[in-house]
Amino acid sequence: MSKTAVIHARIDPATKAATERVLDALGLTPTEAIRLLYRQIAMRGEFPVELRMPNSETATVMAKADKGEEIETFDTTDDLYASWE
Repeated sequence: MSKTAVIHARIDPATKAATERVLDALGLTPTEAIRLLYRQIAMRGEFPVELRMPNSETATVMAKADKGEEIETFDTTDDLYASWE
C-alpha cells in the first residue's frame, strides 16, 4: 500500500500567485496548506470554514472595490474613526 496519494488541481495563475504570497507570509508551502485542509476535513467530518455568498449590498461594494471605485483612504486611524461620525 502506498504511503502517499497525489492530488492534481488546476487553478488560474493570478489566484495561485496571490494565495502563495499569503501562504509564504504564514510560513506554509502550498502542499502543507492542502495537507492541513485535508486533515481538518477528516478530523471534523465537515469543511472547516463556513462558505457563504455575500448579500447583494456586500457583493456590489466588493465589485466596486475590485474596480477601484468609491474607495476611501485615510492617513491615520483617527481620520478613519472621524469619518464614521
